Amino acid sequence: MGRWVEELRRTCDLQDLRDGIRLTLDLADVSFADAAEIELLRELRVRLVTLVNPSSLVVEQRKA
Repeated sequence: MGRWVEELRRTCDLQDLRDGIRLTLDLADVSFADAAEIELLRELRVRLVTLVNPSSLVVEQRKA
């Protein structure tokens, strides 16, 4: 939460996803995501970051 959202955003921004680099984010240990985190996950999905192992709660929050 909070600072971790920005840390993840900065880390992903360091990768130039246009050069064929594929990032995968393992969400297995994520049991809750606040609004800022869900927004970041949506943004990353649009940027073609693969999100794997999301909990059912996180999946439902992402859809809302």
